[in-house]
Amino acid sequence: MTGVPDSIADTFIENRVFDELALGDTASLSHTVTQRDIDLFATVTGDVNPAHVDPDFARTDMFHHVIIHGMWVAGLISAALGTKLPGPGTIYLGQDLRFRYPVSLGDTVTATLTVMEKRSEQGDVTLACVCINQDGRQVITGNAYTRAPKEKIRVRRTILPPVFIGRHDAMHGILGRAAGVSPVPAAIVFPTDATSLTAAIEASAASLITPVLIGPQDHLRAVAKAANLDITALRIIDAATPQMAASRAVKLVHEGEAATLMKGDLHTDILMHEVMADTTGLRTARRISHVYLLDVPGYPRPLLLTDAAINMRPDLDQKADIIRNAIFLAHVIGIAAPRIAILAAVETVSSRQPATLDAACLCKMADRGQITGGILDGPLAFDNAVSLTAAKAKNIVSPVAGLADILVVPDLEAGNMLAKQLTFMSGAEAAGIVLGARIPIILTSRADSAQTRLASCALAVLVARAAS
Repeated sequence: MTGVPDSIADTFIENRVFDELALGDTASLSHTVTQRDIDLFATVTGDVNPAHVDPDFARTDMFHHVIIHGMWVAGLISAALGTKLPGPGTIYLGQDLRFRYPVSLGDTVTATLTVMEKRSEQGDVTLACVCINQDGRQVITGNAYTRAPKEKIRVRRTILPPVFIGRHDAMHGILGRAAGVSPVPAAIVFPTDATSLTAAIEASAASLITPVLIGPQDHLRAVAKAANLDITALRIIDAATPQMAASRAVKLVHEGEAATLMKGDLHTDILMHEVMADTTGLRTARRISHVYLLDVPGYPRPLLLTDAAINMRPDLDQKADIIRNAIFLAHVIGIAAPRIAILAAVETVSSRQPATLDAACLCKMADRGQITGGILDGPLAFDNAVSLTAAKAKNIVSPVAGLADILVVPDLEAGNMLAKQLTFMSGAEAAGIVLGARIPIILTSRADSAQTRLASCALAVLVARAAS
């Protein structure tokens, strides 16, 4: 079912033309059902009925549970017809199938086809179809009606392209944990575009925040009207310029009226200048840094990546704080002992590559108790950090390699490119916040999706509550 040959014999597929078929001829094909199969089926069909895609819900309605899996198993019959009997060139004319028993995750289903009738006028063939599970229970029975090929075909089996699909359970879990408790007061800094204004309203509707809009009052109302957004119930603090809005937002934090800041339509530098001001800002003893939370399809756990937005070329001490901030966030989202991979281009220490020297020093700092709360290893190349197969191929023995919870990049450029590659090319859902200040700061980009903005807000809410 994956399209990958199991052996040399499976590299080619060959059909059986109408004249070669005899009554009683049989062929079988087996597959073990995984959650990925169900997710792919639901994605292709658009069927998101919880009775079909949520195992807990499905148990309350066994009929629907049978039908969704039965339809998937019917696809196994189609695959057997197209690759086994009669094989390539077969035209599937129709079917009558009965779904007799539920198919569940982990079941191994074997579809067996048997030639029952041949009609020579057009080369039509009727095949009996029986699908059984690993216990010998019939899950589907019925007939398939086909037109057998007349020309002999032997072709190389197509290797299907890899398909990455993820349920983003980690991100949904973050949203679920953040919602349902008292909203956190949030200063929305200069939300003068529809995107940032919508993000604030949606986060408010999700009971994550109580937004305070800071910007030019008349302009905010005009934007809301044009975007059909209702902001009549929201508090608005008039601020004519981005600088004034950022300064007022920081003051709100000092006054205890905001527990988080959300960036609107202004440059990050303007907001962070006010946050990092020596006497009036929100600095602490800890270095301020940015952390992405990435829910990557195919990766079995949430992945934190830092720093991809604040520290351009951090030195050793700054990297230590960057790691401490990431460990704190890992603890907030429920990772008790995060595994931290300190990335470089290679996994060996070399004086010619300063990132490898920093990685070695950071690991030694952890050994001496200067960095606590997680397990550090490095330098590790990216593949060795996230792939057990890659780590094994290079004989890397490590409690972190292939199992990383946190990726620490050598500089901002590497982190920014890696985060965007995972988001835009690998289908990762992302959330990002700034840590190390007195409160968490939500930095979003104009290119961020609505889901990313909402998830970032949820992450900031969890941090704000943990710090209170």
